[in-house]
Amino acid sequence: MSVPPQTNGANPSTTNTLPPQPPQSPSDLPPAALDLAAKLFDLARNGSTDTLQAYLSAGVPRNLTNASGDTLLMLAAYHGHASTTKALLEAGSDPNVLNGRGQSPIAGAVFKGWDDVVRVLYEGGADISLGQPNAVDCAGMFKREAMLKLFGVELGRGGGGES
Repeated sequence: MSVPPQTNGANPSTTNTLPPQPPQSPSDLPPAALDLAAKLFDLARNGSTDTLQAYLSAGVPRNLTNASGDTLLMLAAYHGHASTTKALLEAGSDPNVLNGRGQSPIAGAVFKGWDDVVRVLYEGGADISLGQPNAVDCAGMFKREAMLKLFGVELGRGGGGES
């Protein structure tokens, strides 16, 4: 039994075709796309805010992830780039996307001791209770008192600061 093609309603002889499907895995991507993705992750790691913003304006996905599940935001935050972190948040990047190891951007910034990045993420809506370990646990473990204060947590109360 044959099924007639669907028409678009305007011209019965014109059939609708399905749009091309996106690649299902990175190995399905053309080398140029993989090269561009690598460049974008390097821009985030290096804090190249203006260049990265141009790519975001051109339509690069805000929550693009690498093979480890790290987003552009995770990489900018982990490497201490507050202005790039802020620009990514303003462009619509989600501060609560966990990487493949279950880590959040804000916990990574706490771990590294980037106070300015932590503040940008916190003010940008990052959830301090997400991930393993979460931002509060990291701040307690590493005695980051200023960050605990920002989160409204006293050292020794809640999170990893307990003895």
